[in-house]
Formats: sequence, structure tokens, C-alpha cells
Amino acid sequence: MTDLEKALADIHAIKAQLARDSEFRGWGPATVALTGLMAAAAALAQAAWLPAPAETPAGWLALWIGTAVLGIAVTAAETVTRSRRLHSRLADEMIHTAAMQFLPAAVAGALLPVVLARAAPDVLWMLPGLWQVVFGLGLFAASRALPRAVAAVGAWYLVCGLVVLAVAAEERAFAAWTMGVPFGIGQLLFAAVIHRALGEADPHG
Repeated sequence: MTDLEKALADIHAIKAQLARDSEFRGWGPATVALTGLMAAAAALAQAAWLPAPAETPAGWLALWIGTAVLGIAVTAAETVTRSRRLHSRLADEMIHTAAMQFLPAAVAGALLPVVLARAAPDVLWMLPGLWQVVFGLGLFAASRALPRAVAAVGAWYLVCGLVVLAVAAEERAFAAWTMGVPFGIGQLLFAAVIHRALGEADPHG
């Protein structure tokens, strides 16, 4: 390794360490709140157009997976632009660090419907609760780079997931509220935490 390569490697290591030790500010509260409203809108759409989702699980999956993909796309687009503006030269490292912390939960959430649909379609009713538990664990994993109060949002999703699993077990249905309420309120709480943290970091901004 040449001196230049060693210097570049040292710089990269320093930037990565700074990214791990810094609070990630790439998530915008307005966009996070929008994903909560999207969840509420999807729940209303389900109630209106899928009155018996247990009979058409493919339609139910298409609705909620589509909503999730759209929410992720909108959030990711803003995250990149905000990070480049707020984190400057550390933007790439900050985005990578935040993504890697949440990646295991994201992969698990994406694979759950695939595995259950193929191996155990009769327990697809568990997906809302399982998704909420996984999302809550993902927030806990990413909380090192986020405001401390995000842990409370993670707890909200964990509790909601367990409650939804317990309640849904009685009817084994896909009630619209089991997704709309936890994710609708949860994302609004998440947005409020981010908004407050940004205000405290920049009270004159």
C-alpha cells in the first residue's frame, strides 16, 4: 500500500467513525409524517375496496406492500437530498451507517410475506403484527444514530405488534385498523420526535 492509499484509507476510517458517532439528520419530519398519512389512507382504501381481505390475500398484500414501497421511495429520495445538505462531506457515510443499522429489519420485513405466502398461507393474518415488531426492532437498532426519543417510537411498534397478534388471533382476519392505526400513529410520533430534535439542534433555524 502506498502512502497515498494509506492516507485515503485513514481518512475513510475517520469519516466512518465520525458518521457512527454523529446523529443522523437525513430523515425529514414532514416526509415521515406523510408515510403515516399514507398508512391511514391505505387502511381507508382497504375498508372501502377490500371488505373481505382474508378471501383475497393477494390484493391485501399488493395494497400494503405497494404503500410500503412508495413510502420507502419517498423517504429515501428526501434522505439523500437532506443528508447532502446537512451532513455535507459526511453524507455518504451517514446514509450508509443509517441504512446498515436498519437493513436487517428491512430484509426481514420484506421476506416475511414471501415465506409465509409460500410455506404457511393460513397464517398470513399474522403479518401486520410481525411487521410492527420487526419495524420496532429496526428502530431500536438504528436508535444510536437517531434522537433518543426514537426508542419510545420503537416501543410503540413492539407493543402494537404484540397487541395486534393477540387480537387478530381470535378472528384471523386482516382488519384495516391493524395496519392503519399502528403505522399511522407511529409514523406521526416518529415525525414529532425528529421535528423536536431538529428544533433543539437548531433553535434559530
